Amino acid sequence: MTVLYILAVIAAIIGIIGSIVPGIPGPPISWLGLLFVFLAKGSGMSLTFLLVWLAITIIVTVLDYVVPMWTTRWTGGHKAASTGALIGLFAGIFFTPIGMITGALLGAFLGELMVTNKGVWAAFKAGIGAFLGFMCGTGLKLISSGVMAYYIVSFIVR
Repeated sequence: MTVLYILAVIAAIIGIIGSIVPGIPGPPISWLGLLFVFLAKGSGMSLTFLLVWLAITIIVTVLDYVVPMWTTRWTGGHKAASTGALIGLFAGIFFTPIGMITGALLGAFLGELMVTNKGVWAAFKAGIGAFLGFMCGTGLKLISSGVMAYYIVSFIVR
C-alpha cells in the first residue's frame, strides 16, 4: 500500500511537470497516480470517480491537440505556425518559462512567415493564434493535473 502511495505522488509530480514540458503526457501520468491510489485498498476512492477522471483525462488530452489547430486556423494561419510554436517551445525550454513562451510565439510567427507568403501581419496573427492555442492547451493540462494531484494527496491523507 505504501509503495502505491509513493508511486501515486511521484506520478502526480511528473504529471504536473508534464503539463508544461512537451513530450511528457501530463494528465495521463496524473491519472495513473489516481489509479495507484485506487489500487491501494482502503483509500476510499470509487471506481466511478476513477472513470470520470479517465474521461476528463482523455478529453483534455484530445483538446490539447485540437485547440492549437483551431486557434491557428481561426486567425488565418497554416499548420506551419503550430509546428513552429512547438519547435520554438522546445528551443525555449533551456531559457526558463519565459523562454518557452517567447520561443513558442516566435516559432509560430517564423513558421507561418517562412511557409506562406501572406506578409508579416498575417504571420503575426497566425503566430498569436498558435500561441494562444498552445497556452490554452497547457492551461487545461495544468489545471487537470493539478486537481488530480490534489485528489491523490487528499485520498492518501484520509
